Amino acid sequence: MKNLKIAIQKSGRLNEKSVQLLKNCGLDFENYKSSLITRVNNFNLEILFLRDDDIPGYVAQGIADLGIVGENVIDETQVEVSYLQRLGFGKCTLKIAVSKDSNIEQLSDLNGKSIATSYPVILQDFLTSKGINATIQEISGSVEIAPGLGLSDAICDIVSTGGTLKSNGLKPFIDVKNSEAILIGRNGIAEDPTLCELLQRVQSVLRAKETKYVVLNVEKVNLPQITELLHGVKSPTVMPLAEDGWVAVHTVITEDDFWDKINKLKAAGAQGIVVMPIEKIIM
Repeated sequence: MKNLKIAIQKSGRLNEKSVQLLKNCGLDFENYKSSLITRVNNFNLEILFLRDDDIPGYVAQGIADLGIVGENVIDETQVEVSYLQRLGFGKCTLKIAVSKDSNIEQLSDLNGKSIATSYPVILQDFLTSKGINATIQEISGSVEIAPGLGLSDAICDIVSTGGTLKSNGLKPFIDVKNSEAILIGRNGIAEDPTLCELLQRVQSVLRAKETKYVVLNVEKVNLPQITELLHGVKSPTVMPLAEDGWVAVHTVITEDDFWDKINKLKAAGAQGIVVMPIEKIIM
């Protein structure tokens, strides 16, 4: 069977988590920092290490079958690829930011102004949709220094924590686009059996990341209230304890849902609640 090729970021904010995701899927490979390609030892897959800006184009051209890349990069390059799975990491926001002492206070104030960015396509689409006529200054890097050098009145750049903006005397003004890492594929890849298996592994890892395995003890008389709160994947597993009249309840629940229900579980008589991480969930 022919190996599929997946392109991931060679270095940068998505590299580490992309590698970790693939390893969590049970793939055995070496993460060669000095090499552009590595073979997975136990799966029909080769991994290409590329610049993130190049990944959508490689996938669109069929040089790589799959890719993991930020949604912002896909939109900026405007290539035709298939969205296969949102991955839940690499979350950030493309924002317009202005100097802390700027007199730009509302969106219409951007009319006639100059905005520096590495994302001219996304920014132009946003400005057009809002009816704003501003000049876009395309800069390949160090966008944050543009206002301080008098190159622009504002910037549009990726923001994760906001620390870089603050250190350059800037403040967020308006959100342009939210982004996260996406698993993409070339056209026609969707029915490939190797992809289907890989996608199942990815989805099982993502489901496990969002859920916890919960074990608790409760008196049998209170069991209906507990099972009403904890539905599990299908329904909770109930096992008798050595102490007469008591049972142990085993179930899977999303972490957010658990914290919402913890006080209700205790009020319903739950005791000895144990919460454990899950490695994978295969549906």
